[in-house]
Amino acid sequence: MSGIYIHVPFCKQACHYCDFHFSTSLQYVDEMTDAICTEIIMKKDRITDQVGSIYFGGGTPSILPQKSFEKIFNTLTTHFSVASDAEITIETNPDDLDAKKIAILRQLPVNRFSIGIQSFFNEDLIWMNRAHNAAEADSCIMRSQDAGFENLSIDLIYGYPLLTDEKWHSNIRKAIGLQVPHLSAYSLTVEPRTALAAAIKKGKQVPVNDEQSAAQFISLIEKSGMAGFDHYEISNFSLPGKHAVHNTNYWRGIPYLGIGPSAHGFNGNTRYLNIANNAKYMTQIAAGKLAETVEELDIYDRFNEYVMTSLRTMWGTDLSKIERDFGKEFLNDTIENSETFIRRNWLENKNGTLTLTQDGKLFADYIASELFLIDEQK
Repeated sequence: MSGIYIHVPFCKQACHYCDFHFSTSLQYVDEMTDAICTEIIMKKDRITDQVGSIYFGGGTPSILPQKSFEKIFNTLTTHFSVASDAEITIETNPDDLDAKKIAILRQLPVNRFSIGIQSFFNEDLIWMNRAHNAAEADSCIMRSQDAGFENLSIDLIYGYPLLTDEKWHSNIRKAIGLQVPHLSAYSLTVEPRTALAAAIKKGKQVPVNDEQSAAQFISLIEKSGMAGFDHYEISNFSLPGKHAVHNTNYWRGIPYLGIGPSAHGFNGNTRYLNIANNAKYMTQIAAGKLAETVEELDIYDRFNEYVMTSLRTMWGTDLSKIERDFGKEFLNDTIENSETFIRRNWLENKNGTLTLTQDGKLFADYIASELFLIDEQK
């Protein structure tokens, strides 16, 4: 079943590390809602099977008012066949999840929260310029569970200067102790056009330490594993049966529709990318034009994308699929290129499937790039 991603480009304030597309002005929320609904209708013929997942990302979707959600859901259900058991996720911030907001969301088809906790320590949240505090990080999880939202995922960040190993271990224990079934954990990345990058360049912040990030990543793998979590994708950990349906479909190459400014979609052979500008997006949609660029993927693009996404998961890269979908030459090159990493104990070949070892997970992107193939005739 296909998925639908909806990008909600609004936030209360800008986190120092974030380079996602958003605006801190809520002046045009109604107009953006209308544009999103119009784009849904314009793209309704791109999905012909049932929709198995809907994901509201951003930005901070939980900032939207009830009427916006209702309008978007009405548009979705009018123009698509949404499975009765579809996973419907909304990204939320702890400061939005007060009792009133949770009650509103409970009236909607939403059945999963992805909560941007990032840390359970106040000083870290201040350093990140997050809008919530540590007390809200705790209380929003318990409040959501009490309201019946048990299918929760929380985001945590590691590898930043303030995060000692003791604090990181405490964050992991807290998440597990709160009985959250899914964790997404990301090493802090310094993106070029962010407040954090500017502060580091001016010497006002300490650069990220790669050794610290690696050590904290390994400790997360070990401690979550002891608690029964599957490390099913490089940045994602869940109890059995609680894998994120929507994101897992990304990594398995399942088609999905992208709606909203900066959103992208994929149909197996073509990738679509919407313009990352709110005003231009709304203007083009209002004029009856899709605000997207189209990239046709050749066989090398599709092979490289399969390797990049599949290798990040516990299911690995299936060599028989490579032969079936791309041919014998691609298979032979993959086997040959993987041998170096197998000898280093970074990769394993288990019954025809390449999977990363624990050491290999530290170099996932590098290994994938070394397995990429290029068209020599271009």
